[in-house]
Amino acid sequence: GFDLTWEAAMPKILFERRGPIAYVTINRPERLNACDEETYNTLAATWAAVRDDDSLRVGILSGAGERAFCAGSDIRAESFGKPGRIPGGDLFPVMNAMNKPIIAAIHGHCNGGGLEQALACDIRVAAEDAQFGLGEVLLGVLPGGGGTQRLPRLIPLGRALEMLYTGARIDAAEAWRLGLVDHVVPRADLMEKCESIANAICRGAPRAGAKIREAALRGLDMELTEGLALERANMEFLRTTDDSRE
Repeated sequence: GFDLTWEAAMPKILFERRGPIAYVTINRPERLNACDEETYNTLAATWAAVRDDDSLRVGILSGAGERAFCAGSDIRAESFGKPGRIPGGDLFPVMNAMNKPIIAAIHGHCNGGGLEQALACDIRVAAEDAQFGLGEVLLGVLPGGGGTQRLPRLIPLGRALEMLYTGARIDAAEAWRLGLVDHVVPRADLMEKCESIANAICRGAPRAGAKIREAALRGLDMELTEGLALERANMEFLRTTDDSRE
């Protein structure tokens, strides 16, 4: 098992529990929170533990220090670039299989695998100093953590392709205009805004929130008639729950 309380065992990732909110922080500020294999694997284990803990309702993902949310994969790491090794390991499959929302609290650099982590979150809140990019093409590879799939689903196709083809970065104002982020706030207000959203989520019924998330996100990949059938099935299930009767 993975003990969320044993913080000393995972210095590259910090975890804190405050009531139903899980705070997960990438803690490599000297590397702009770039993730090596150990960091990715620890993130995967942390999110899996959050997923399986019924007392936790929502996660907030952030980066330590003043300069970055996450600058992506650590290209200086020994494992980067090895044939058959895709940066991210099990992290992105675990994030894809989450049963509760994650809010990304983004400041400074949010690039490559860092942006892909933000894209895998449900809600993205950016500080005014945030900047976003997928620069893998400049390294001769492609975004392998969902970037080529999630970005074109989230923002206009032409702008997504331009970012993917060129590796160019955009600022927080442009990210908000395109719909890449949901809120832009002063840096000092970043965590407060994320906590406000998290607390609002926690006021809802847990099972209803999980079924809403399933219907909304799975429904994106379905025909409308299939999505409506999933919605109806989830509604019929929820009407049988204690939460609904209460």
